[in-house]
Amino acid sequence: MLTGHFAIAFIGKRAEGKLSLGTLVFACLLSDFLWCVFMIAGIEHVRVKQGITIMPGMRAIDVLEASEISYSHSLLMTGIWGALLALLYFSRRRNLRAALMLFAVVNSHWILDFISHPPDMQLVPGDGKQHLGLGLWNSIPATLLIEGAFWVAAILLYIRGARRPRSRIGSLAFWIGCVIVTAAWIGNITGPPPAELSTIGFTSLSFFSLTVGWAFWMNRIRPNQ
Repeated sequence: MLTGHFAIAFIGKRAEGKLSLGTLVFACLLSDFLWCVFMIAGIEHVRVKQGITIMPGMRAIDVLEASEISYSHSLLMTGIWGALLALLYFSRRRNLRAALMLFAVVNSHWILDFISHPPDMQLVPGDGKQHLGLGLWNSIPATLLIEGAFWVAAILLYIRGARRPRSRIGSLAFWIGCVIVTAAWIGNITGPPPAELSTIGFTSLSFFSLTVGWAFWMNRIRPNQ
């Protein structure tokens, strides 16, 4: 999932207008941000194992090869990261509704990955026996249809609830950002594995950071009505 996560952020912005779109995009990608940091730190790793799915075939494992992306993506840890972010937000803004929305957005990451991933999602860290996943990625047409429709619907919902930008540049920047995210999503689905696995953490972290910056900018030029 990629556009699916962004779709959750767009829907969350419509549901809770006091939250910045940038904060919501950060929340929906929090597990992936941690995944990048943990890979750079050597806590989680990736390897190419062809045949797991028709996707690029990347599979993440920890240093002991006993679990997979479990510190960043297991259900328990996703809940903990979400609770920490919600508590941090509540301590600064004192907005319980918005804090609960952030918690839900962070945890939506596991649900969407459970739907799309092959059986490599875990409930708790270190449980090498329990792997879950419905495997939507096993079908490119189904992935494009279901996730793509979800993404388009979320964009339309967001547009309906936000003011038009003051300038044409702001409107153009919004659509360029959506196109870039969509292109990255399609590339993840149909493209080959990265040539240098050691760079994935840095390149992914850079991309995710740029999208968060873009979302904060969009929130400033296109606030809710």
